[in-house]
Amino acid sequence: MFSVAWGVFATAFGWIVATDFRGAARRFHELSHAAVPFGGGGAPVLGVGFFRVLAGVFALIGPFVLVGGLLELWRGEAGPDGLPPLPAWAVVGQALVAGVVLWRMWRRSGPLRRAWDTGTGPRRAAALVLTASVLAFVAALGLGRETWTVTSWLVGGLCGLTLILDGRTGPVAEGPPGR
Repeated sequence: MFSVAWGVFATAFGWIVATDFRGAARRFHELSHAAVPFGGGGAPVLGVGFFRVLAGVFALIGPFVLVGGLLELWRGEAGPDGLPPLPAWAVVGQALVAGVVLWRMWRRSGPLRRAWDTGTGPRRAAALVLTASVLAFVAALGLGRETWTVTSWLVGGLCGLTLILDGRTGPVAEGPPGR
Protein backbone atom coordinates (compact mmCIF):
# COMPACT_ATOMS: atom_id res chain seq x y z
CA MET A 1 0.00 0.00 0.00
CA PHE A 2 2.87 2.37 0.81
CA SER A 3 4.39 1.82 -2.64
CA VAL A 4 1.10 2.62 -4.35
CA ALA A 5 0.55 5.81 -2.33
CA TRP A 6 4.19 6.87 -2.71
CA GLY A 7 4.08 6.21 -6.45
CA VAL A 8 0.88 8.23 -6.94
CA PHE A 9 2.10 11.18 -4.92
CA ALA A 10 5.65 11.15 -6.30
CA THR A 11 4.41 11.02 -9.88
CA ALA A 12 1.85 13.80 -9.41
CA PHE A 13 4.15 16.00 -7.33
CA GLY A 14 7.12 15.37 -9.59
CA TRP A 15 5.45 16.26 -12.87
CA ILE A 16 3.58 19.25 -11.48
CA VAL A 17 6.62 20.84 -9.85
CA ALA A 18 9.20 19.79 -12.47
CA THR A 19 7.18 21.32 -15.29
CA ASP A 20 6.32 24.34 -13.11
CA PHE A 21 2.66 23.83 -13.95
CA ARG A 22 0.81 27.06 -13.11
CA GLY A 23 3.86 28.31 -11.19
CA ALA A 24 3.84 25.36 -8.79
CA ALA A 25 7.64 25.24 -8.42
CA ARG A 26 7.84 28.83 -7.26
CA ARG A 27 4.93 28.39 -4.86
CA PHE A 28 6.38 25.14 -3.51
CA HIS A 29 9.68 26.95 -2.95
CA GLU A 30 7.86 29.69 -1.03
CA LEU A 31 5.81 27.16 0.95
CA SER A 32 8.84 25.07 1.90
CA HIS A 33 10.71 28.17 3.01
CA ALA A 34 7.73 29.28 5.11
CA ALA A 35 7.35 25.84 6.71
CA VAL A 36 10.89 25.61 8.13
CA PRO A 37 10.31 25.46 11.90
CA PHE A 38 13.41 27.39 13.00
CA GLY A 39 15.40 29.90 11.01
CA GLY A 40 13.08 30.14 8.01
CA GLY A 41 13.09 33.94 8.00
CA GLY A 42 16.35 34.48 6.10
CA ALA A 43 17.10 34.20 2.42
CA PRO A 44 16.43 30.75 0.90
CA VAL A 45 19.51 28.57 0.56
CA LEU A 46 18.16 26.51 -2.34
CA GLY A 47 16.59 28.00 -5.43
CA VAL A 48 13.56 27.06 -7.49
CA GLY A 49 15.77 25.25 -10.00
CA PHE A 50 16.91 22.78 -7.35
CA PHE A 51 13.29 21.96 -6.50
CA ARG A 52 12.48 21.44 -10.17
CA VAL A 53 15.40 19.04 -10.66
CA LEU A 54 14.53 17.14 -7.48
CA ALA A 55 10.89 16.95 -8.57
CA GLY A 56 12.05 15.60 -11.94
CA VAL A 57 13.70 12.69 -10.13
CA PHE A 58 10.41 11.99 -8.34
CA ALA A 59 8.54 12.26 -11.66
CA LEU A 60 10.78 9.61 -13.21
CA ILE A 61 10.89 7.20 -10.26
CA GLY A 62 7.24 7.54 -9.16
CA PRO A 63 5.62 5.54 -11.99
CA PHE A 64 7.99 2.61 -11.43
CA VAL A 65 7.22 2.52 -7.70
CA LEU A 66 3.50 2.81 -8.45
CA VAL A 67 3.55 -0.12 -10.89
CA GLY A 68 5.63 -2.19 -8.45
CA GLY A 69 3.16 -1.47 -5.63
CA LEU A 70 0.18 -2.34 -7.81
CA LEU A 71 1.85 -5.63 -8.78
CA GLU A 72 2.48 -6.41 -5.10
CA LEU A 73 -1.17 -5.78 -4.29
CA TRP A 74 -2.35 -7.80 -7.28
CA ARG A 75 -0.15 -10.78 -6.35
CA GLY A 76 -1.18 -10.57 -2.69
CA GLU A 77 2.37 -9.86 -1.54
CA ALA A 78 1.39 -6.77 0.45
CA GLY A 79 2.16 -7.15 4.12
CA PRO A 80 -0.25 -6.95 7.05
CA ASP A 81 -1.58 -3.63 8.31
CA GLY A 82 0.96 -2.78 10.96
CA LEU A 83 4.19 -1.00 11.57
CA PRO A 84 6.67 -1.78 14.29
CA PRO A 85 5.75 0.08 17.45
CA LEU A 86 7.48 3.42 17.88
CA PRO A 87 8.97 4.47 21.17
CA ALA A 88 6.97 7.10 23.04
CA TRP A 89 9.75 9.69 22.64
CA ALA A 90 9.59 9.34 18.84
CA VAL A 91 5.82 9.88 18.78
CA VAL A 92 6.12 12.89 21.10
CA GLY A 93 8.93 14.29 18.93
CA GLN A 94 6.86 13.89 15.77
CA ALA A 95 3.87 15.49 17.45
CA LEU A 96 6.02 18.47 18.48
CA VAL A 97 7.45 18.90 14.98
CA ALA A 98 3.96 18.61 13.46
CA GLY A 99 2.66 21.16 15.97
CA VAL A 100 5.40 23.66 15.18
CA VAL A 101 4.96 23.22 11.42
CA LEU A 102 1.18 23.61 11.67
CA TRP A 103 1.59 26.67 13.87
CA ARG A 104 3.90 28.26 11.30
CA MET A 105 1.53 27.36 8.47
CA TRP A 106 -1.54 28.78 10.27
CA ARG A 107 -0.04 31.90 11.80
CA ARG A 108 -1.09 35.24 10.33
CA SER A 109 1.55 35.26 7.58
CA GLY A 110 1.47 31.49 7.01
CA PRO A 111 0.43 29.90 3.71
CA LEU A 112 -2.55 28.01 5.11
CA ARG A 113 -3.90 31.15 6.74
CA ARG A 114 -3.51 33.02 3.45
CA ALA A 115 -5.31 30.20 1.64
CA TRP A 116 -8.09 30.37 4.22
CA ASP A 117 -8.40 34.15 4.10
CA THR A 118 -8.47 34.37 0.30
CA GLY A 119 -10.39 31.19 -0.20
CA THR A 120 -13.82 29.88 -0.90
CA GLY A 121 -15.20 26.48 0.06
CA PRO A 122 -12.81 24.16 -1.83
CA ARG A 123 -9.66 26.10 -0.87
CA ARG A 124 -10.68 26.26 2.78
CA ALA A 125 -11.58 22.58 2.74
CA ALA A 126 -8.15 21.72 1.31
CA ALA A 127 -6.46 23.73 4.09
CA LEU A 128 -8.53 22.00 6.77
CA VAL A 129 -8.06 18.52 5.29
CA LEU A 130 -4.31 19.13 5.03
CA THR A 131 -4.22 20.10 8.70
CA ALA A 132 -6.32 17.08 9.71
CA SER A 133 -4.10 14.82 7.60
CA VAL A 134 -0.96 15.97 9.39
CA LEU A 135 -2.60 15.26 12.76
CA ALA A 136 -3.96 11.91 11.55
CA PHE A 137 -0.53 10.97 10.19
CA VAL A 138 1.12 11.48 13.57
CA ALA A 139 -1.67 9.63 15.40
CA ALA A 140 -1.73 6.69 12.97
CA LEU A 141 2.05 6.43 13.00
CA GLY A 142 2.04 6.40 16.80
CA LEU A 143 -0.59 3.66 16.81
CA GLY A 144 1.29 1.62 14.19
CA ARG A 145 -1.49 1.65 11.60
CA GLU A 146 0.27 1.51 8.23
CA THR A 147 -2.78 1.88 5.99
CA TRP A 148 -4.09 4.92 7.87
CA THR A 149 -0.64 6.47 8.02
CA VAL A 150 -0.16 6.13 4.27
CA THR A 151 -3.72 7.25 3.52
CA SER A 152 -3.41 10.39 5.64
CA TRP A 153 -0.04 11.14 4.04
CA LEU A 154 -1.47 10.74 0.53
CA VAL A 155 -4.61 12.79 1.22
CA GLY A 156 -2.59 15.56 2.87
CA GLY A 157 -0.12 15.59 0.00
CA LEU A 158 -2.85 15.84 -2.60
CA CYS A 159 -4.53 18.68 -0.69
CA GLY A 160 -1.16 20.42 -0.47
CA LEU A 161 -0.70 20.03 -4.23
CA THR A 162 -4.16 21.49 -4.72
CA LEU A 163 -3.21 24.55 -2.68
CA ILE A 164 0.14 24.93 -4.44
CA LEU A 165 -1.56 24.78 -7.84
CA ASP A 166 -4.24 27.21 -6.72
CA GLY A 167 -1.75 30.04 -6.44
CA ARG A 168 -3.34 31.96 -3.58
CA THR A 169 -1.23 30.58 -0.76
CA GLY A 170 1.63 33.01 -1.05
CA PRO A 171 2.89 36.31 -2.30
CA VAL A 172 4.77 34.66 -5.19
CA ALA A 173 1.54 34.23 -7.15
CA GLU A 174 0.96 37.98 -7.10
CA GLY A 175 4.47 38.84 -8.32
CA PRO A 176 5.69 39.05 -11.89
CA PRO A 177 5.80 35.77 -13.82
CA GLY A 178 9.58 35.83 -14.21
CA ARG A 179 10.25 35.70 -10.49
